[in-house]
Amino acid sequence: EVQLLESGGGLAQPGGSLTLSCNASGFTFTRHPMSWLRQVPGKALEWVSSIGASRNSASYAESVKGRFTISRDDAKNTLSLQLNNLKTEDTAMYYCATDAQKLGSVVTASHRGQGTLVTVSL
Repeated sequence: EVQLLESGGGLAQPGGSLTLSCNASGFTFTRHPMSWLRQVPGKALEWVSSIGASRNSASYAESVKGRFTISRDDAKNTLSLQLNNLKTEDTAMYYCATDAQKLGSVVTASHRGQGTLVTVSL
């Protein structure tokens, strides 16, 4: 059974930082691209960032490029997302996901976790 367990969310001030982590189990982690997605209540799921199975490729949504950094530790089956220079519009539930795809405005994934909440506020 695929399990993705996110942690590290919380309250941060604008300009602050957070580090999100995702512990993965139940599948061969090294063979799968991994992604971070986020969702604001009432809005569609949004793709944030992805990293390839070989760790040699990372991509970011324009809204987070230069502020967020995705990484993976294949020895520990862990995916991370470093969030810097946070903005109020980064407030959302953040999800770790496997094999995410973005087709137009629709984002899908094979599996995603329960999420960790990031709130950016004064």
